Amino acid sequence: MGYQYLFGCIFCTVYGQLILKWRIGSYGQLPDGLVEKIQFLARVLLDPFILSGVASAFLSSLFWIAAMTRFSLSYAYPFMSLSFVLILALSGLLFRESVDLYKLGGMILIVAGIFVSSRSLV
Repeated sequence: MGYQYLFGCIFCTVYGQLILKWRIGSYGQLPDGLVEKIQFLARVLLDPFILSGVASAFLSSLFWIAAMTRFSLSYAYPFMSLSFVLILALSGLLFRESVDLYKLGGMILIVAGIFVSSRSLV
């Protein structure tokens, strides 16, 4: 059951990041003035998709708490790196962001690191 908590955490993290990236683009950049920043953030936080991304971050935290009851931190935390891999792949597919050889090489190293660290005892 512990791995389901880890992957729930990863899924919610990836979902939240992708949704926020998708929706924030329609609001433009954060303004410079304090009043304008507050107004901007109020508008953004009323967006139902952005609210779902924020809720997803909270749900991710709950999954992480549950995972911590099953695994040591040093064992579980490297699995969170899978979110980097998924976000790289999905941002390339969904947002047409650049995925070059350096990024792919980095992702291969991350996956190799997860494999090596998962060989340790829980």
